[in-house]
Amino acid sequence: MEADTTTIQSLVTVTYSGRLAAVELNRPESINALNLDLLRELVLTLKDLTVNEQVDIVVLKGKGKGFCSGGDIKSMLALSDESDFFAMMDIITELSMTLYCMPKLTLCAVHGAAAGLGLTIALACDHIIADSKSKIAMNFIGIGLIPDGGGHFFLERRLGEVKAKELIWEGKVLTANEAIEKRLIHESTDNLEAAVKQKINEWKQKPVAAMIKTKKILAENNRPNLLKILELEKHGQLKMRRTQDHLEGIQAFVEKRKPKFTGN
Repeated sequence: MEADTTTIQSLVTVTYSGRLAAVELNRPESINALNLDLLRELVLTLKDLTVNEQVDIVVLKGKGKGFCSGGDIKSMLALSDESDFFAMMDIITELSMTLYCMPKLTLCAVHGAAAGLGLTIALACDHIIADSKSKIAMNFIGIGLIPDGGGHFFLERRLGEVKAKELIWEGKVLTANEAIEKRLIHESTDNLEAAVKQKINEWKQKPVAAMIKTKKILAENNRPNLLKILELEKHGQLKMRRTQDHLEGIQAFVEKRKPKFTGN
């Protein structure tokens, strides 16, 4: 086994151990909320790993109290015009495509919160293991928005259209066990670190190159549909940002009260 080496960037930490790379989101003060800087750095990190022939397995996790609380609302509100919004959405598209199509085995280790866009990027991974006390939510509906980052694509493929719509429209916060029951994630555990190590060891005992080839074939087949949904989400989200319900959702979030939606 090669000695562990760590490369620390401002918002992403990458730790290498043999043919494994652990990517850690590093904005613990905001439960790793995805602002523009973190999104850009994460994309660059994943692109570097995509072409790194010394890495077969990538683990995605978050530092601090939770995996990822979703998109950074302050950052989103700061997008003053349409061009700024589309620029951020294009980065989100690049992130989802890169992660979903990576020629590596990808595992997401969830603890604490995995919400909104944070859950979407977890769903882009091949395998999700969540701490039993984690809270999992596709909760865009709470602020009058729709899932983005390919959320519709990933949920429909895991749950089917009917169940995907139910999950999106309810916006309910799920326990790890409830997420298991819905087949949203793969495993729930009381010892996340041990469960992740066990899964990695299981993968290492298999012909990883053959597993990755299967992933590449399926990803290439599904790429056009994912790209189409990402584009539909981008334009749909812009329309939702202009609604009164979105403004009410944001105001209610800031005031820590239940929103009063009107359908406008």
